[in-house]
Amino acid sequence: MMFKDKTLLITGGTGSFGNAVLRHFLPADFSEIRIFSRDEKKQEDMRIALKTDKVKFYIGDVRDYHSVHDALRGVDYVFHAAALKQVPSCEFYPMEAVRTNVLGTENVIRAAIAHKVKRCVVLSTDKAVYPINAMGISKAMMEKVMVAQSRLCDPGETVLCATRYGNVMASRGSVIPLFLSQLQAGKPLTLTDPNMTRFLMSLDESVHLVLYAFENARPGDIFVHKAPASTMGDLAQGMKEILSKANQVQVIGTRHGEKLYESLVSREEMARADDLGGYYRIPADSRDLNYNKYFVEGKVEISNFDDYTSHNTLRLDVEGVKRTLMKLDIIREALNA
Repeated sequence: MMFKDKTLLITGGTGSFGNAVLRHFLPADFSEIRIFSRDEKKQEDMRIALKTDKVKFYIGDVRDYHSVHDALRGVDYVFHAAALKQVPSCEFYPMEAVRTNVLGTENVIRAAIAHKVKRCVVLSTDKAVYPINAMGISKAMMEKVMVAQSRLCDPGETVLCATRYGNVMASRGSVIPLFLSQLQAGKPLTLTDPNMTRFLMSLDESVHLVLYAFENARPGDIFVHKAPASTMGDLAQGMKEILSKANQVQVIGTRHGEKLYESLVSREEMARADDLGGYYRIPADSRDLNYNKYFVEGKVEISNFDDYTSHNTLRLDVEGVKRTLMKLDIIREALNA
C-alpha cells in the first residue's frame, strides 16, 4: 500500500540492475515508473519490449543537475543505480568515476531533497569497504555524501539511505556470463586466483534489499544483505559440472585493483551495526563536528569485532554453488539450449 498511486524513478534504469528493479516493481501499485539514463538505444529497446504507458523514459545524465532536477518533479521514490561500475575503466579514468559516482550522486540527492522525495536509496558495493581501487573509493565517497546530506535534510520530507551489495550473479560484466561464454566456446576458463572468494547474491535478492530499504530506512542507514560466498575455483568447477564441460582452467593472476576477498561490513561498522536477521543495518554516525568525540573519545569494543567478509561468511562448496547457479535464468537457458 505504501506505493499506491506513487511515482518511482530509477536512475541507470537501462542497466542490468535497473532492469531487475523495474521488473520487480512493474506489478506494484506505482502509478508511474520513470527510467532515467543517457542511453537512448537501450531506452528504445525497453519501450518496445515493455509496451506499457506505466513506464516513462527520461534522457539525461546524473552529472547534469538540471536534467536530474527536471526528471524528479512529482517523484515519491528514487532508486539511484546509475554508476561507473567496472574496476579497470575506473582505474584508468578515476576522475570519470568521481564525476559519475560521487558528483552524480550528489546531484540526485540534492534534486530529491528539492522535490521532497519520500525515500531516496543509493546503490553501493562491497568494494566501498576498505577500498583499494578507484571504483571502490568513489563508492565509499558516495556513501559519505549520502550520510552527510542525511544529517542536513528534513527526515519528515526526505529519507536518504543506501544498499550495499556484493557480487550480483549474472549481472552485466560479472564473471558468470564470462565463464559461460568461455565454456560454450571451448576456451579455457580464465581464473585470477582459485582461492579468491566473492559473495554470491542473486538479482532478486538485491531487489528485495532495495524494497527492504524503502520500507525500513532511517536517515543515513546503509543496508547489507547477508550472502553466502564461494571460491572462484569452486565457482568455475560448479559451472563446468553443470554444463558437463571439461575446459581447461587458466590461472591468470590477480588483476589490478582486485582483492583476495571482499568485505560488506567493516570491523568499525560491525561495532554499531544492527543484526536484522537476513540483513545488517549500519546506522549513520549522527555526531556533530565535536572534536573531542573524534580526537579524545573512542570505542573500546571495536577490537572485539571482525569484518563481515566473503572469507568468513557461509562458504558454499561445489555442490552448494551448483544449487545456487541452477536458480539463475542464464544457466537454465544454457542447459535448455
